[in-house]
Amino acid sequence: MKKQVQVYYSGRVQGIGFRFTAERLAEDLGVLGWVSNLSDGRVELVAEANEDTLKDFLSQLNNIFKRYIQDIQIDWKPATGTFKDFGVRF
Repeated sequence: MKKQVQVYYSGRVQGIGFRFTAERLAEDLGVLGWVSNLSDGRVELVAEANEDTLKDFLSQLNNIFKRYIQDIQIDWKPATGTFKDFGVRF
């Protein structure tokens, strides 16, 4: 079943390649959505895919950046089907 996840990452998550790594992983896994730096130093990610795929995607991101992430806020929602790809928002 397709789901959407909205995630806020805090810590030292900007300037380390987080967004571009997320984009590459999302493309490899077929995850749709976007990722963006926020002005308060956090990174926001919105993604849609099958729930197991999203869990794998988030797990890989967490493993790659575990020494930089201090906190993660996750909100699971029903998928909207509005995304056609995954990209970095500026």
